Amino acid sequence: MTSTAPTLYYVPRSRATRARWMLEELGLPYRLARLDAAAKETRRPEHLARHPLGHVPVLETADGFLFESVAICLHLAANTALLPPDGTRARALVHQWLFFGVTELEGLLGRYSGERHKPSPDEGRAAHLREKLAAPLAALDAALTGREWLVGASFTVADLIVGALLVWAQRLELLSTLPAARAFAERIAARPAYQRATAD
Repeated sequence: MTSTAPTLYYVPRSRATRARWMLEELGLPYRLARLDAAAKETRRPEHLARHPLGHVPVLETADGFLFESVAICLHLAANTALLPPDGTRARALVHQWLFFGVTELEGLLGRYSGERHKPSPDEGRAAHLREKLAAPLAALDAALTGREWLVGASFTVADLIVGALLVWAQRLELLSTLPAARAFAERIAARPAYQRATAD
């Protein structure tokens, strides 16, 4: 690296946006290295040396490479107000919602989005996926009812990861009957750091 600032290897409108958003939330200096997935820049040997599967994001620091968006966000949030202290119930709840988001929601959202954006969507399959999404989305709506954030009284890394997923769900028109989840997604989308990270 030519700078002490970390480099984020990035493709717009991908999971890499989460890592960029975390950097923006924390106000950290960084260099953005945009890769063109359509031009197969993520498959070139230099990027495969950063990530064995050629995915993004990858964060490069003086210590080396770190991949997986949730791992990067947790690493960046360490010792900040966005991650409660180790060993506390609040930290355990942050981990709970992080894993809930990526295990119970993210994959289904990806499959539903993929079906919706096909030239000729399979309406039966789309309906089946909407049905499967109903339970995790309702669980989040219940958890957010009467609350501004998922854990405690302030924004944490759990809100960042789950918030990105609920903004996606809102764009897919999945939150119309879930007022707390919808309001949360709107709060997330209004955050200046989120807007900076998603500007392209």
